[in-house]
Amino acid sequence: MPKGKRDWTTDPGHIHDVPEPPPMPDEQEQVGVDIPAEEIEVIQASTEERQPHGEPAPVPEPSEVEVPRALAQEIRRAMKRYPQKRSASIPALWAVQRRYGWCTPEGIEQAAAVMGVTPGYLESVASFYDLFRLQPEGEHQVLVCTNISCWLRGADRLLEAFADAAGVDGQGSSEDGKVFVRGFECLGACDLAPMASIDERYYGPLTEEDAGTAVEQLRRNAKRVLPEKRLQDRGAAGGKRGSGDKRISRHPVNKGTRPKPRAKPKGKS
Repeated sequence: MPKGKRDWTTDPGHIHDVPEPPPMPDEQEQVGVDIPAEEIEVIQASTEERQPHGEPAPVPEPSEVEVPRALAQEIRRAMKRYPQKRSASIPALWAVQRRYGWCTPEGIEQAAAVMGVTPGYLESVASFYDLFRLQPEGEHQVLVCTNISCWLRGADRLLEAFADAAGVDGQGSSEDGKVFVRGFECLGACDLAPMASIDERYYGPLTEEDAGTAVEQLRRNAKRVLPEKRLQDRGAAGGKRGSGDKRISRHPVNKGTRPKPRAKPKGKS
């Protein structure tokens, strides 16, 4: 039966009625350049085997590594939450970074000794995630969100204001090592746009004037930075100030930094 006359039950998809495909382009068109195909140098894959630089570091012996007691306890608490010890790698690295300011080789070795894994494994985890630092980047870290919501509300100018206040070119660490500033793709707080994470706490909406104030407070190690703009201190919807999510204020990172409740006047319940 000729094409176009076949019954739909014989050729339901009409695949036989599709026109012939155009001829494949010749080799010259495939390479997409004006050099004749015969003159294009073919790079052969190297068969030379690379020699390892050395044996990987083994799992450290706990008896040979001096681990601060508080750090070891925090890592062990994290390990108890997971059925497999490697699942605690991220909390362990956070504990190291909070203690030393960055994931130092010594700190990684200490965490590896507690967890019973190789330092190379923990370093591979730390190098994968953007918020872990494998080199010192300033005592205080400012991450300015530059994603679409914040960008539409002036995040680029806010980032520039932070950089100018810290005295860095674009982004990086200040000369005094006090402040590290960089843009961040998204911090997931569009309702605070434009916003920034300062020492792992969310602030916003921020102005360019707030940037200068925050950097000045960070340089003098103020206990509270921009308290009026900190999400942790903001009340829940319809509630009074300080009535926010207690899980945030009670977290070990924030302990000792939340505002103390005001004493009730005498004679009032």
